[in-house]
Amino acid sequence: MKPLGATYLGDGRCLFNVWAPRAKSLAVHLLEPREKTVWLTRDERGYFSGTVEGAGPQSLYYYVLDGGKVRPDPASRYQPEGVHGPSQVVDLQSFRWSDHGWRGLPREKLVFYELHVGTFTPEGTFEAVIPFLDELKELGVTALQLMPVAQFPGSRNWGYDGVYPFAAQNTYGGPWGLQRLVDACHRRGLAVFLDVVYNHLGPEGNYLPDFAPYFTENYRTPWGAAVNFDGPGSDEVRRYFIENALYWVRDLHIDGLRLDAVHAITDKSAIPFLAELAGEVHREAVRLGRQVYLIAESDLNDARLIWPRELGGYGLDAQWCDDFHHALHALLTGERRGYYQDFGELYHLARAFRNGFVYTGQYSAYRQRRHGGPIGPCRPLQFVVFAQNHDQVGNRACGERLSSLVDFEALKLAAALVILSPFLPLIFMGEEYGETAPFLYFTSHTDPRLGEAVRLGRRREFSSFNWAEEVPDPQDEETFLRSRLRRELRQQGRHRALYELYRELLRLRREHP
Repeated sequence: MKPLGATYLGDGRCLFNVWAPRAKSLAVHLLEPREKTVWLTRDERGYFSGTVEGAGPQSLYYYVLDGGKVRPDPASRYQPEGVHGPSQVVDLQSFRWSDHGWRGLPREKLVFYELHVGTFTPEGTFEAVIPFLDELKELGVTALQLMPVAQFPGSRNWGYDGVYPFAAQNTYGGPWGLQRLVDACHRRGLAVFLDVVYNHLGPEGNYLPDFAPYFTENYRTPWGAAVNFDGPGSDEVRRYFIENALYWVRDLHIDGLRLDAVHAITDKSAIPFLAELAGEVHREAVRLGRQVYLIAESDLNDARLIWPRELGGYGLDAQWCDDFHHALHALLTGERRGYYQDFGELYHLARAFRNGFVYTGQYSAYRQRRHGGPIGPCRPLQFVVFAQNHDQVGNRACGERLSSLVDFEALKLAAALVILSPFLPLIFMGEEYGETAPFLYFTSHTDPRLGEAVRLGRRREFSSFNWAEEVPDPQDEETFLRSRLRRELRQQGRHRALYELYRELLRLRREHP
């Protein structure tokens, strides 16, 4: 099958291929080096394709649907002018990788460090992360976990409003910056995991519905219409997202994908999309001779996600375990609002250590129903646990980290419980030295009405917690700037002592498994 998007063939020739069954005709309009329009040929399944002369790396282009609508490429590899601008042909095969002997890491050696590229450094780029890799390795981290980098509106966003799943964010450095970061990690023996969002696209710059039935009104998500994984046209929708996963693994050498909020993927087909995705990615990993992992985020406590296919599972490799966090957080802080009302006793944490999940079918007061299911054949190394992450910090009204909620002794206890657990530990950037800067929710939508809708939505989201604090304006640049790390704290007093404790705990985990 022809790859989606623009594939540079060399010698000034480029293959364009786009699924657009809603169009009767479709052309690629090149803006440079010489402006011209070339009509593509449609096949029986609604794919328009053709090889165009005079289109090479750096060429900017749009698709023209039915001689009218001008749209970027749904499978664009680069959006140099943002979500509304033209797509750009890229040649990623010319990058000289130095990781030819890299085979990935065995599961038991994974220690995740979750970071947001835009706030990890003042520069906010992929390449600006590279000077800190040796420091992270010396700490004991073995895997970077990048929050989503697919192109989003503006320059400030958590990444979950991405609308071009194949295009690494232009303000972060695009696909070339990501290649350099991944290569630098592999040279140091560090794996790189990427957060991908297959349950929705953001609201601004989402032009996929103009091309094809990527979404369905049969189901709803918190973000609007659901992705069409089981209705008419869903074979091609699945192909789009599976090809996206393979793109990150094959062309960007990513070692694993964290699948955001899979509970928001509604799919009633006999072979679920997630199971199909797992099969395709694992086959590609075998072909490449590398370890590649798929890790789900889900609030359903449904262990079937990580059961083997032969036992009726989906075959994913691991999943995040919010129950562990909630049990630990409620004990340390005494909070009982929102979903924390289901936690707060020592036996909750004991259940988390025994099972991963605390709720495996018991009644949940927060949900007012039974929650979760049996663990079955799961192993501890199939659960990722944490005392903090982007959600649990950033989805507080004022983005307070644990360092602002509990005393120094409790921070040390939290570190030990996570790192010395039988599970896969995850550290949220700055946690290792007790960063006190908040991690707030921030956006940079260009549509004022959308910006106001985001403000109101954040206030409603916190209603069940009854937090009295005013929610900072996500659209205000100051909200973003306040969320940057202040790494100089690492050398000071208790911050330094906490850092040394994290390093020692990770050494113990590594040397005495």
